[in-house]
Amino acid sequence: MNWVMPSETAVQERIWMAFPPGGATAFETAESAHAARTAWSAVAHAVLEFEPVTMVVDPADRDAARRYLSGEITVIEAPLDDAWMRDIGPTFVYGADGRLGAVDWVFNGWGQQEWARWENDRHIGGIVGGLAGAEIIASPIVNEGGGIQVDGQGTVLVTETVQLDPGRNPGLGKAAVEAELARTIGARHVIWLPRGLTRDSERFGTRGHVDIVAAIPSPGRLLVHSQQDAAHPDFAVGKEIIAGLRETHDVNGKPWEIVEVPAPQVLRDDEGWVDYSYINHLVVNDGVIACSFDDPADATARALLAEAYPGRRVVTVDAREFFARGGGIHCITQQQPAA
Repeated sequence: MNWVMPSETAVQERIWMAFPPGGATAFETAESAHAARTAWSAVAHAVLEFEPVTMVVDPADRDAARRYLSGEITVIEAPLDDAWMRDIGPTFVYGADGRLGAVDWVFNGWGQQEWARWENDRHIGGIVGGLAGAEIIASPIVNEGGGIQVDGQGTVLVTETVQLDPGRNPGLGKAAVEAELARTIGARHVIWLPRGLTRDSERFGTRGHVDIVAAIPSPGRLLVHSQQDAAHPDFAVGKEIIAGLRETHDVNGKPWEIVEVPAPQVLRDDEGWVDYSYINHLVVNDGVIACSFDDPADATARALLAEAYPGRRVVTVDAREFFARGGGIHCITQQQPAA
């Protein structure tokens, strides 16, 4: 079977999410759990304006979830360690005959991070894929949904520090990774970014997920994170990434039209340099759920996203609670394309 991951702009059946479980590293205090659950629920209810949402909830949090979620959100129960559905869930694909497939990557806590637990989360890809009625495509490589961006035509963006991470895939080279991406998601042209953003390379980061760096809103076009302030280390990182991307092309040989999306003006939080990014948005049917940061750059980013996704209504949700825990709106969601 030849499988292909469709563009995120393809028609969707629903969005899958995971409810922040009590006791996880990012939600360990009652105050932290409440803040996270409020933020995750805000995204779920924003998505509901456009399409259905299914929330995976740890059985221990059954009652708590119903205090945050409306009755319109479908709840299914499964043990959880964390709540980043993009990474622990499956990557949905289509077969040549139109059947729905779900790639079940190996998940090992973003490269066996010392703070992470994944005994439960490593099963979520198969569980969600099965509940969606998809054919499960087991992959032997460690990968996460936040580590790939596609155009639906065979172009895939990845990061050397993720798929080649010794904590994920020791000894695996680019050729082996590209062959597995071809088998599972239909990759015909893989572009390797050298790294991700600075904060994402630190203790609670993913070691370089591409989904806060670049997105493909339409064939031949890239939205790329652009730090405007030379005081931030991502100023240099972004220039390196953008310069490298200007030397590449899509699967059809077309040079990219690169749209630089300015980063928020805030540079630091209590932990250090932020990796706040508008690239980490979710495309839904007729809409875009975008990050906001109570920042002067919010309006510029919203306008750029509206232009990049014509005909879709841009809805913003304050994303600071997500980024404080290591991710964004794209990271906590996973789209299931329509059958």
